[in-house]
Amino acid sequence: MGESKHPSSKRYAAIDVGSNAVRLLVKELEWKAGQATHEKVVAYYRVPLRLGSKVFNSGELSGSVVKHLSQVMLAFKLLMDVHGVARFRTCATSALRMAENKDAVIHRVLEASGIEIELITGKEEADLILSNFANNRWSEETNLLCVDVGGGSTELSVMNHGSCVARKSFKLGAVRMLNDAVDVDEWKRIKKFIDKEVEQKGLTIVGTGGNINRYHKLARIKKNKPLSLATLEKWIERIKKVPVQERSQAFGFKHNRSDVIVPAGIIYRSVMGLAAAKEIYVPKVGLSDGIILQLAEVDR
Repeated sequence: MGESKHPSSKRYAAIDVGSNAVRLLVKELEWKAGQATHEKVVAYYRVPLRLGSKVFNSGELSGSVVKHLSQVMLAFKLLMDVHGVARFRTCATSALRMAENKDAVIHRVLEASGIEIELITGKEEADLILSNFANNRWSEETNLLCVDVGGGSTELSVMNHGSCVARKSFKLGAVRMLNDAVDVDEWKRIKKFIDKEVEQKGLTIVGTGGNINRYHKLARIKKNKPLSLATLEKWIERIKKVPVQERSQAFGFKHNRSDVIVPAGIIYRSVMGLAAAKEIYVPKVGLSDGIILQLAEVDR
């Protein structure tokens, strides 16, 4: 028998164990004739564990933090069961990659929750994020710079017609900056990468990550319209003037975004300045979306 032409749906989930928070994204994809024709977000959960602060200061995760991470993973496992998730993947980025006790952490979480955390490299992280820019409007760009700023690292990728031609991960992130854990030479490495790999003529920049999404929302810009460098700078300065403890009420931030949003904004602003870009597009996709696309690709 041939493949059914009637649409069917399946739910996928991605768990992102990041430096600033641990996130669970559940999406439902509808299939027809072997192609994903529609997708919708079913659920999104974010727990502000701030693993990066612990690792960048002491080099490892404490027993209490590992306990909390295990509890979050168990909760996510139960939530995925409730939502009828068919397949999922759990990926950890900069903070857990650097933890001296990462193997013990992964083992303890697996025992407590049944979820195995995969440590992915900066290159793998960038590849998963970039999968969001294939087979859509962004794959038509001949000179696209993707900037993803997380808590522990920043990934820069240059794309031409949907194919990555250069990429690099830098140990520079919002939580690292808060903890004074950034090597000053890392900024020089970013400049060197941009000078060598980025052609300023005809350049389009896209930004991914929760903080650039928030700046875009604060500025009340339409979904497909870019955020200008001038507007980004205005909001960075406006937020800086408000004490951290008052920012949640003033701007509607979650508590653990109130301190990281300024250093994250500075990183985006600096990259735009080095690339001589006056605006940045914010498609509101990230690592979790890329993980789900990869899972779905296997089921095609």
